[in-house]
Amino acid sequence: MKNALGSLMQQAQKVQEELKKAQEELALMQVQGESGGGLVTVVMTGKREVRKINIDDSLVGDDKDMLEDLVAAAVNDAVHKVAKMKEEKMSAFTSGFPMPPGFQMPF
Repeated sequence: MKNALGSLMQQAQKVQEELKKAQEELALMQVQGESGGGLVTVVMTGKREVRKINIDDSLVGDDKDMLEDLVAAAVNDAVHKVAKMKEEKMSAFTSGFPMPPGFQMPF
């Protein structure tokens, strides 16, 4: 029985390490989303941080740079709120189950 428990703990630790590695790899990746046939593009990291927004000149007036910054800030704010909401929602499922500090569910 002790051996089976030890094996289970080793498997759990291995899964945790693999999840951490996957999260680190995702953090380094970037994706580009677009809308309006490419008139608006957004570059985002695997951490859901917006790195760049481009809005075609045909869509905006004189203060394009400020508009792009404001859109990026709004997107990042929404992403952080979603993460907080996910954390609060998932805490109901993980209460009573010890989770390592900083652990995030992979979904």
